[in-house]
Amino acid sequence: MKLSYLAENIIGSEIIRIAGEINKKIKEGEKIYNLTIGDFDPKIFPIPSELKEEIIKAYHSELTNYPPADGLLSLREAVTDLIRRRLNLNYDPDEVVIAGGARPIIYSIFRAIVDKDDKVLYAVPSWNNNHYTFLNFAQGVEIQTSPENNFMPTANDIAPYIKDISLLALCSPQNPTGTVFSESQLSEICMAVLEENKRRGPGQKPLYVMYDQIYWELTYNGIKHVNPVSLYPEMKQYTVFVDGISKSLAATGVRVGWSMGPRHLIDKMKAILTHVGAWAPKPEQEATAVYLSKEKSYQSFLENRKKEIFDRLNALYLGFRELKEAGYPVECIQPQAAIYLTVRFSLKGMATPEGAVIKTTEDITRFLLNKAKLGIVPFYAFGSNKESEWYRISVGTIRTSDIPGIIENLKIVLEGLKTPMKNSV
Repeated sequence: MKLSYLAENIIGSEIIRIAGEINKKIKEGEKIYNLTIGDFDPKIFPIPSELKEEIIKAYHSELTNYPPADGLLSLREAVTDLIRRRLNLNYDPDEVVIAGGARPIIYSIFRAIVDKDDKVLYAVPSWNNNHYTFLNFAQGVEIQTSPENNFMPTANDIAPYIKDISLLALCSPQNPTGTVFSESQLSEICMAVLEENKRRGPGQKPLYVMYDQIYWELTYNGIKHVNPVSLYPEMKQYTVFVDGISKSLAATGVRVGWSMGPRHLIDKMKAILTHVGAWAPKPEQEATAVYLSKEKSYQSFLENRKKEIFDRLNALYLGFRELKEAGYPVECIQPQAAIYLTVRFSLKGMATPEGAVIKTTEDITRFLLNKAKLGIVPFYAFGSNKESEWYRISVGTIRTSDIPGIIENLKIVLEGLKTPMKNSV
């Protein structure tokens, strides 16, 4: 029985499909290192205790009715204080909208800017831009990025398409790569956007930038997060942010996200979200407003949490580097941000001890899962070329003590691979 065009053609998540296969193996008793989901195990990475206490307190205070459609004023004020203190960004509370995490924020941005058949430009690999583009019946313009630029798009990549697009979707720190824009990279893109909007002039829809910075608090080794508005104040009229507590506070299930941007755009996003009803729960909003205002507690939590995450990322990176130096066909980009490590397994053409030849990226994924007991996500799940050998590793669900076992498993199974005879390929 037929449904809508959208329902008939929407694509399910490849990440969830892979996770489902892994969970089946775990239920069958296999020991699997599941590094697929961009989430946190609350038993390993709990939310701040003070935030939890404030949420409980809000429920005990019976704050269980509808919140304001645009978010509690106290939370919007806390958000503006936070970004002013930590990012030197100045927004009024009326230029902020609260929603149930980053997803409805992104959805409302697309709905407020993108018309049917408009063009949306985004780099791949990246998270879900293709799906949000499809949901709006728009046309996706995909830029295939390269490891030479840490899988971040450049102004030169964007230049051939900039005159035709309505929305430029950028993310830094990037999911799935865990890499960031340098100041020079983002500056060049901002200059191109400003020049394009100058060319378009009044009466035409501007080129807007959606800047997803949901991981911005999680940067390492002295790396500084940059954003368009801090670099070029005139970008404020064209930039709309995606932000929230999901990643910085490991609060993915608490569902508190926000956006700040030009007031005329934020007002329309508020109107859209009013009908969608994708509000963050009132107790969680109340608690988040209180917690974000506790500057010392917030800073202390972040310092400890960043160390915990980086220790895992760096331990894995060092393990992969040792494997590479020992001659194994792996590569790894040094961790910069978020909870992700970018790795490559160049195993195509190799043969397993059983004589099976690894021919495709899907073969690599299956081999690593079945033999090394390692579940990771190929970049093609984020829009990259199907034959890309690059993968995302997420550390939000592992303990530091797991890492030696992961590297040892890999070493053992990689040692068993061999180059097959030509006539066996």
